[in-house]
Amino acid sequence: MRDVLGDIAGWYGSGRTFALATVVNTFRSAPRPPGAAMAVSPDGEVAGSVSGGCVEGAVYELGQTVLETGEPVVQRYGVSDDDAFAVGLTCGGILDVLVEPVSPDTFPEFGDVAAAIGAREPVAVATVVAGPGRIGARRVVWADRASGSLAPGAPHAARLDAAVDDDARGMLAQGLTGQRHYGPEGERRLDDLTVFVHSFAPPPRLLVFGAIDFAAAVARIGKFLGYHVTVCDARPVFATPKRFPEADEVVVKWPHRFLEETRGAIDGRTAICVLTHDPKFDVPLLEVALRTDAGYVGAMGSRRTHDDRTARLREAGLTGAELARLRSPIGLDLGARTPEETAVSIAAELVQLRWGGSGRPLTDTSGRIHAEPG
Repeated sequence: MRDVLGDIAGWYGSGRTFALATVVNTFRSAPRPPGAAMAVSPDGEVAGSVSGGCVEGAVYELGQTVLETGEPVVQRYGVSDDDAFAVGLTCGGILDVLVEPVSPDTFPEFGDVAAAIGAREPVAVATVVAGPGRIGARRVVWADRASGSLAPGAPHAARLDAAVDDDARGMLAQGLTGQRHYGPEGERRLDDLTVFVHSFAPPPRLLVFGAIDFAAAVARIGKFLGYHVTVCDARPVFATPKRFPEADEVVVKWPHRFLEETRGAIDGRTAICVLTHDPKFDVPLLEVALRTDAGYVGAMGSRRTHDDRTARLREAGLTGAELARLRSPIGLDLGARTPEETAVSIAAELVQLRWGGSGRPLTDTSGRIHAEPG
């Protein structure tokens, strides 16, 4: 829903009912992940995509039907035995899509959800997609509060809602979106009820150190990949918003001091790219970076620079385990030369580590293309 929020917020604000289609489960090589969304306005306007083109026509028609009936529907789309190009996924994947009518009456918390997403406040939307009760029943969960119910009016609603609240907050902390299964009273050992939890966690952070042309390219591609990008350098003449228009923030401060001050906000989704390849900057910076919870720490430079840097870090007291976390030279071996090509190699390594890919050409591999999330 995040990708179509700008469009549907306007529709919602006008009081009109629109159809919102959300991928709630995938199997095999599905083209879009759970949470991918497409919306259909009452005027027939479309925003977003659930499959990259494979089944959009069928989902559009179902969206119009849902607008007429007012009833939410969960529909499965996969390879059609008769004609894979008709309404099926020619890639061989399967999608379960929830299509529901959304308006101030059916989703009164939508405005609060949109505001939380805009403010980068973690929020999760839990929706019943299978089992007893009402398909489309919804509960919105924040870190400190919740609204709505997954079993409105039922005597066991409070227990079910409490169980889902706990799970949704755990998923938010990890940035996870997916299905959870419960018994009618929230029993986790049963699977009578299927709930789709759509997490809207703040975007992961990309910290780029060194206000150089390579940093500008990395900031651009980082923003493209959905990171909240910070560029930091101690030199005010180079670290300016004009030179890094794609960055969310540009900080003028000694890199290691800035990182030390903000280390509390660093988690496993944070990527740190050290592009200075100047010992007076990168050695104290990496001494801090390798002792944070960042999921990725990479440093640019030649192999000679890497060897010298590693020796200095070892002298500073870093352990072998800490040094083993360092990705240096940074990026995958793509033969990159230009700043833009180097940024692609760094982005490729970030994607590889996120999803566990091999980094080899797909033509040299077999089996599933899209690995399951780790």
